[in-house]
Amino acid sequence: MNAPLILDLFGVFFFAMSGSLLAARKGFDLVGSLLLASLASLGGGVVRDLIIDTQPAAFSNPAYLIPPALATILVYFLFSGVEKVSKLLVLFDAGGLALFCIVGTLKAMDFGLNPVAAVLLGVTTAVGGGLLRDVVANEIPQLFDPRDIYAIPAFLGAVLTALLVWAEWFNVVTGIVVAVVVFALRVLAWRHGWHAPLASAGRRRREAP
Repeated sequence: MNAPLILDLFGVFFFAMSGSLLAARKGFDLVGSLLLASLASLGGGVVRDLIIDTQPAAFSNPAYLIPPALATILVYFLFSGVEKVSKLLVLFDAGGLALFCIVGTLKAMDFGLNPVAAVLLGVTTAVGGGLLRDVVANEIPQLFDPRDIYAIPAFLGAVLTALLVWAEWFNVVTGIVVAVVVFALRVLAWRHGWHAPLASAGRRRREAP
């Protein structure tokens, strides 16, 4: 069993669901839903693979095309009966974030990058797809939303993964623990309005609409 591949595919599916849900909320057609799901779920991994100078996994393994197609079909048939779409979008996005920060860091270290570079690439993998999704859908990117935290959970997960690999303690159990911590932090921050300090200490934070 190829555990990193399975984790990666689950992350692809979670981000694909977030893309298709956003497409449905914005009134996109089926093709637009598939494209947004693909962009959200594969974008971060493609950027990661290009940086480490390897063929993007999304282009070399057909299995990566299945999750976006599956997410598009599920949202097409279930969207009319789905309530609280924003909540579902955040949950799927948090799941993808939790898995991608781990997978991205592991792959970077497998290719010989130092731990610091691996952490940065893990964060890039985790937030890249969501950033592309929001920009294309004409939404304020969650990465830059001052009323929320997005990159911080991914950064924490990438750091923990790099430390565990360095200490030779990374395994299925510790990987699951890291993923749960990242997922929980992301969801709790969204529910309770946790946020990072603004760039300027003298500037007031905007109130949520």
